[in-house]
Amino acid sequence: MGTSDSGLSGAGLRRLRGVLERHVESGKIPGLVALVGRGDRTHVETIGTMRHDGGAPMRRDTIFRMASTSKPVTTAAAMVLLDECRLRLDEPVDPWLPELAGRRVLRRPDGPLDDTVPARRPITVRDLLTSTFGLGVDFALMDSPIRAATFERTDYGVASGPAPGPDEWMRRLGELPLSHQPGERWQYDLAHEVLGVLVARVADRPLEAFLRERVLGPLGMDDTGFHVPADRLDRLPPLYGPDPRTGEFLVWDEAEGGRSSRPPAFQGAGGGLVSTADDYHAYFRMLLNHGVHDGERILSRAAVELMTTNRLTPAQQAARDAMYADIAHLAVGQGQQGGWGFGMAVRTRRGDHAPVGLFGWDGGTGTSAHADPHRRLTGILLTQVGMSTPDSTRLIHDFWTTLHQAADA
Repeated sequence: MGTSDSGLSGAGLRRLRGVLERHVESGKIPGLVALVGRGDRTHVETIGTMRHDGGAPMRRDTIFRMASTSKPVTTAAAMVLLDECRLRLDEPVDPWLPELAGRRVLRRPDGPLDDTVPARRPITVRDLLTSTFGLGVDFALMDSPIRAATFERTDYGVASGPAPGPDEWMRRLGELPLSHQPGERWQYDLAHEVLGVLVARVADRPLEAFLRERVLGPLGMDDTGFHVPADRLDRLPPLYGPDPRTGEFLVWDEAEGGRSSRPPAFQGAGGGLVSTADDYHAYFRMLLNHGVHDGERILSRAAVELMTTNRLTPAQQAARDAMYADIAHLAVGQGQQGGWGFGMAVRTRRGDHAPVGLFGWDGGTGTSAHADPHRRLTGILLTQVGMSTPDSTRLIHDFWTTLHQAADA
């Protein structure tokens, strides 16, 4: 079996393209960009069009809304501050985030908001990095009063409108009790938004400015940021959220005049980045190279190891496993078979084609970026179809299932 320039089998890459083409030809995925990197070799596929009704073809430099795939990249800003001893893992965040000082915690996570007890200890930097600070999306508490209150005060999206600035956002968050004691339970998403505010306050500049100076700029990630400049909007496709009942393509966000076309008041570390396949490849290659890019050290080797290995305690891990097991039919494997490092998932056991040690994450806009440190393999798949239906998650699943086989050749 021949081997391509990417270090993967030619037959495996042809099979991968066939799988990707099948999803586009189904009419449910208008277009995609897929990048596979192994060692110094790169293979890219661009299939389909920018819009569901045709028009311009997908390009290698198409810019996508990364959604939660932002987390692995924005976390690097916090790791820079840890490397420089401007933050310490197990110190309270109170000096920089006074809104989170003196927390109250719900007596029962599904109970009324006024039935609380004092927090046993302050929230620490580690709690934010591991998503265990006490608040967040908990799939076992979706109908609880705390979930409704959190959504009302802090959530922002296509339907709920733009977020306020970071200070007002933190003030609203500070009005809420925690649903769990700090460090007790892994909960999704919200910790990363708080982490972004923490970085900005410690660095004394906007999150994007610090991230660009210390991470994006040195890596050459020129197309990555929290909005798309006007002269690049032609490279941004619409974001679709298909109707769950009919499959009709509904526009969640248009390029011209859309949310990504202007700088946001709140630079959301948990899901606000836009980027390209090549930019993300540069970032994950840096992680695979233990924090070094083109001879320049971006992060310490220890920082990369903290990010890309499981940081959850056995109790935290057990609760996370149980939570994802209850939604396995929706997640198509996302979040299962593993733990959580800093800002990303880490495979700790083999439950499908993905190997132990794989790290990375997926985004609700149909994005996926992971790397395998043992085979020095990076895979990035970007689409413009949100996860309102299972179509983009099935595509992501099939991409990785086929890629792991191609890498074994």
